[in-house]
Amino acid sequence: MVILLVMLFFGASIFLHEYGHYWVARKLGLKVEEFAIGFGPKICSWKKDGIDWTLRWIPAGGFVKLPQLQTSEALEGEYNEENEPLPAISPRDKILVSLAGPFMNVVFAFAVGAVVYLTGYPQRVNPSVIGIVEKGSAEEQMGIKEGDRIVAIDGREVETWEEILTRVALVPKRIIPVDIESNQGVKTYQLETVGEEETGIKQLNLYMQDLPVVGRVQPDSPAERAGLQPKDKIIEFNGEKIESRGQLIKNVNERKGQPTQLIVSRGDEQVEVTLTPEVLNDEDRARIGIAFSTGGTYRVMKPGPTPWAHVWKVTEQTLMTIGALSQPKKTGVSPSDLSGPVGIFANLSYYLATDFRLALGFLILLNVNLAILNLLPIPVLDGGHITFSLIEWVTRKPMKGKLVEASYMVCFFLLISLMLYVTVRDLGRISLFKSMFESEVRIEEAGSPE
Repeated sequence: MVILLVMLFFGASIFLHEYGHYWVARKLGLKVEEFAIGFGPKICSWKKDGIDWTLRWIPAGGFVKLPQLQTSEALEGEYNEENEPLPAISPRDKILVSLAGPFMNVVFAFAVGAVVYLTGYPQRVNPSVIGIVEKGSAEEQMGIKEGDRIVAIDGREVETWEEILTRVALVPKRIIPVDIESNQGVKTYQLETVGEEETGIKQLNLYMQDLPVVGRVQPDSPAERAGLQPKDKIIEFNGEKIESRGQLIKNVNERKGQPTQLIVSRGDEQVEVTLTPEVLNDEDRARIGIAFSTGGTYRVMKPGPTPWAHVWKVTEQTLMTIGALSQPKKTGVSPSDLSGPVGIFANLSYYLATDFRLALGFLILLNVNLAILNLLPIPVLDGGHITFSLIEWVTRKPMKGKLVEASYMVCFFLLISLMLYVTVRDLGRISLFKSMFESEVRIEEAGSPE
C-alpha cells in the first residue's frame, strides 16, 4: 500500500508538471504529438485525440512533444510532418508554455498546503536547547552552557534543532553568528563550525538534548551483560560522540562481533561499559539489545502552517541549498549530499508509514523543488527553453537548431550522470534509510499553540 501511495504522490507531481505544458499549449493552439512520463524506451502507450500518451523507463521527469518548439529530437524522437508545415509561434507563447509546468507544481504545492493547514501538521519536538558543550572547547570558554537556547543562526530565527542543522549547513560561512539565550539574556557568538566526520557538512560544535535513552534492556543481550539500565543516556560509542539514535544504530552494526567501549550518562555520573554487538533473533543486523525509551516525538499543530508560510519556508530552503551547492568550499555541501529517486522514495515511504501529514509536507517540498530546479537556465529544463526564447525575442531570430540540439544533448548527459551518481550514493545509504523505519515515533495530538 505504501509503495502504491509513493508512486501515486511522485507520479502526480510529474504528471501535473507536464499537464501544465500540455494545457497551455492546447489553449494557444499548438500541435501536441506526445505526452510522455519518463524518458527512454516506451513501457506502454495509447493514442487519444491524435496524441500519443506514453510511459517510459527512465523516471527522470517527462515531456510534451511540441513540434513548434525548439526541443531535442534525439531525446523526444523525430517529429511526424503531416500535411503542410506548422506555423511558427512567438517567443512569448514559448515562454508561457515553458512556465506552465513549474506553475502547476507551485499550484499543487499550495493545494497540498491547504490540506495540511486544515488537517494539522506534526512538528518535531526537538527545541533548540543546547544539551552538550564539550569540556575545554572554545564554546565552553566563551561561556556557553548546557541549557542555553539557540534563537538565531546568521540573523535568522530558529526554534528547533532541525532548523539549526539546516541553517548551519547551508550558510556559506565557516564562522557563523549565533544568537544564544541564557539567564543573562541574548548574546551573539561568532562560532566556528566543524565538518561532520562522515559527510563533511558543517555543523556547530554543540549538541541537542536528544541523546538515545535506554527504555528497555532485552534479557540475555550484550546490553544486559554489560549492565546497561533503563534511563541510561548513551553519549559515546567507540570513542565517537553520539548525537542521534540513527547514528548509534549505524555504528552498532559496524562493530558487529567487536568489543566496544560505550559511555552512558546515569544520573549525575558517567559510566563506561564494554559490550560486543551481536546478531540477535536470527537478524542480519547487529544489535546490543535495547529499545529506546522514546523515538522521534511529533506534536500536531492545529491548524497547520498556512499554505503561504509552508511553501515559502521550503522555497527558502531550496534556494539556500542551491546557493550552498554553488559554494562547496564554504559550506561543505556537494552533489554527494543530494538524493535521487531512491532517496525520495525512501523518505516519502517513511513519512507515509509514520503519518500521512508528514508525507504531504514532503510532497510540498518535492513540488517546490521541481518548480525551482526546472526554472534554472539549463538546456533540457524549462529554464533553458525560456532562456532560448528570450534570446529569440531580443535578436528577433531563433537560435540555430544544431546549437540547440547539441546543448540539449550535453546537458541531458550531465543531468543523467548526476542522477546516476546520487542514486549510487543513495544505495550506499540503505542502512541509514532502514534505520529510519526501525526508530520509534510518537505523534502527539494537540491543540493550537498559544
